[in-house]
Amino acid sequence: MKEKLEAFGRLLTIMDELRKGCPWDREQTIESLRHLTIEETYELSDAILNNDLEEVKKELGDLMLHLVFYAKIGDEQNAFDIKDVLDGISEKLIVRHPHIYGEVKVNNSGDVKENWERIKLKEGKKSVLQGVPNSLPALLKSYRMQEKAGGVGFEWRRTEDVWEKVQEELNELHHEVVNNAGVEHLEDEFGDLMFALVNYARYLNINPEDALEKTNKKFKRRFTYIEEMATEKGKNLHEMTLEEMDALWNEAKTHE
Repeated sequence: MKEKLEAFGRLLTIMDELRKGCPWDREQTIESLRHLTIEETYELSDAILNNDLEEVKKELGDLMLHLVFYAKIGDEQNAFDIKDVLDGISEKLIVRHPHIYGEVKVNNSGDVKENWERIKLKEGKKSVLQGVPNSLPALLKSYRMQEKAGGVGFEWRRTEDVWEKVQEELNELHHEVVNNAGVEHLEDEFGDLMFALVNYARYLNINPEDALEKTNKKFKRRFTYIEEMATEKGKNLHEMTLEEMDALWNEAKTHE
């Protein structure tokens, strides 16, 4: 523990020195750091999806720097400092884990989630969904909203019921398609289908955001293979037939 505290103290000291002596660091504000923090978060996400623990360690360091940076700026503005930040999260964790720091009994992680949401409402949250940021990507936002609603019991009882809902939404979308519905109706039904699929993923213990991103990476890897093989054969993709490209696609699959 001593070494860990010393390492954290060293980072705080370096942050003080950079803020005082580096022109770039001195110019930064909470607003100017925001987009950089988002970028660092996505880089950490990539490292996690790639299961690259060495890269995860590096990206956590970059993100930790940002957290310390925000706290330093808050301290300069007499708004808060790193102690306030750490005390705040520590107190929150203690309050929201009464099964560890109190007398509440739980049987599983589902009970923990339900207690968490109830406590948040007691703390003054007007809605269970209030904690879902508006700026989250739509796919992840729907997942988090469903997860939070489920945390207070707004759930299907059986996974089979969720699958039936997916099929129902798929049929409704298909009905609109065959009846030449306008874009607005199609968009509405397509959104309902995606929302139902996100919910089904949750019942399968799958994070849909991670699943889709892994498929994105797979598609990129295989399509890049098609491009590379086409170049080796001296062909242009625009001149290739779908059958030729599909054969290379299947070839890429075999290499995996």
